[in-house]
Amino acid sequence: MPLPVVDTLPLFRPLCREIVGLLRTLSPDEWNRPTVAVPWRVRDVAAHLIDTALRRLSYHRDGRMPPAASGSVETDRSLLAVINDLNATWVHVADRLSSRVLTDLYDRVSDDLADFFEGSSLDASALFPVSWAGETASTAWLDIGREFTEVWHHGAQIREAVGAGPFSDARWLHAVLSIAVHVLPHAYGDVPGGSGLSLVIEITGSAGGTWTLTHQGQRWEIDEGDCPGATARATMADDTAWRLFFNALSSSAAERLVRTEGAAALVRPLLRARSVIV
Repeated sequence: MPLPVVDTLPLFRPLCREIVGLLRTLSPDEWNRPTVAVPWRVRDVAAHLIDTALRRLSYHRDGRMPPAASGSVETDRSLLAVINDLNATWVHVADRLSSRVLTDLYDRVSDDLADFFEGSSLDASALFPVSWAGETASTAWLDIGREFTEVWHHGAQIREAVGAGPFSDARWLHAVLSIAVHVLPHAYGDVPGGSGLSLVIEITGSAGGTWTLTHQGQRWEIDEGDCPGATARATMADDTAWRLFFNALSSSAAERLVRTEGAAALVRPLLRARSVIV
């Protein structure tokens, strides 16, 4: 079945409430622990969450145009450079803020973000295209879903750094993975196809699901569900899947944790697929 629209509008508020609740319990040592988002510490990831929420509200809700970039942003590499500069500038400034101030700021701005998204339309044109999915124009639900994946995976980085375990609701991660798999047709864009070539991606665990990537004529397409007799199959746990798609898994770990059957060459691009700009 074709991939359905993923409605994340009602998910922002409970997810953000859980992140804020955890931040309020952290000790000074925990605020300074390293995360998988090297070189960021827990406090840096929290500051980044504030920054991205403020940017989304400013650009999307309030109509403020982003500052002009100093150079061209026509490629993923140049766009990444602009984004990295924006991120680093904010994190540097936020280093002078206390953990209480950071938490109070995220408490307020995440509420505003949830208010905004809960009143948004899924069918409108997106403010920004989802470039990691290879799109030059996107529908709002995918752009909003991308924002949800950002909040979720940065929250997961904080939870891992302080030993808090997984989020309380597996449906949040299922939504994240359902959005993340939109990267796969783009990730396979340069992979030669052929009639009947297909790869099943099975993600196990309470947040998991099954998707099939199939070559259709001149392009690859991703659908929900299994495909008996597929050319290849890749199976991984939901915890492995989010780390893979959000650049938190080394190549060696990915090869060890993703079980494969069938044509190994057809699985390799999956191990390099990232649902973020890298």
